[in-house]
Amino acid sequence: MDEQGASLLGPADVRRLADELGIKPTKKLGQNFVHDPNTVRRIVSAAEVGADDVALEVGPGLGSLTLALLPAAGAVTAVEIDPVLAERLPRTAREFAPRLADRLTVLPADALKVRAEDFPEPPTALVANLPYNVAVPVVLHLLAELPSLRHGLVMVQSEVAERMAAEPGSRVYGVPSAKAAWYADVRRAGPVPRKVFWPVPNVDSGLVAFERVDPPSSAAREDVFRVVDAAFAQRRKALRGALSGWAGSAARAEELLRAAGVDPMARGEQLRIADFARIAEVASTGSPS
Repeated sequence: MDEQGASLLGPADVRRLADELGIKPTKKLGQNFVHDPNTVRRIVSAAEVGADDVALEVGPGLGSLTLALLPAAGAVTAVEIDPVLAERLPRTAREFAPRLADRLTVLPADALKVRAEDFPEPPTALVANLPYNVAVPVVLHLLAELPSLRHGLVMVQSEVAERMAAEPGSRVYGVPSAKAAWYADVRRAGPVPRKVFWPVPNVDSGLVAFERVDPPSSAAREDVFRVVDAAFAQRRKALRGALSGWAGSAARAEELLRAAGVDPMARGEQLRIADFARIAEVASTGSPS
């Protein structure tokens, strides 16, 4: 137990809680619980969560990361889609962090559907261990829905981490990279070994950190994202062809691209989010802002 009265879950605690709740995690379903206290301490430290933060955790599971967040943050809101896990988490907090349990609010909800008004306090920091198949949609949804979210650190599958933090020109740069850049500066923040999970997963994990930035354009986000989606739907094509459906014709796409100062023969993977924004601006106003 630390000086603020919080104990962390070890391997035996994780297995005991799983047994109590009748949870039999399987690799097939992507159910992997962190059972290493040093790992969750490292995550919270790297996330730079402070007493003035309202931390948002998605998918707290059995509570390993939750218990590490409670001493660091002023408040913690955990969004958990599984009703059994959501119901157990407050009791786990009372058992392992009795003096800090009142900092925790649990929302039994789907993170892809939560709205700003669902939160008792506007979250300022996202810290979570996210399933790889929903990691990108969850992060993008929360950044869009919660302007109060200023920074964060998420643990995801290593390949997802690469895509989220990729720069233009990278072979893995694509829709997730470009859209995430609309909201934030995103960077890799280190690997996570497989052995800290139970059961041990078949994939590597990594940390992704972000800091909110102002949008690079006054163009409507939806308009810009439509350009991004069109550009990468046929990523091997030059933009003149890739954007032909979006623009109405290849000739019109070339006209808009030239007006935006973008080479019509470039590919989407070469463009920064500001470039996509200029294309959207030209399409809606006739000139880039």
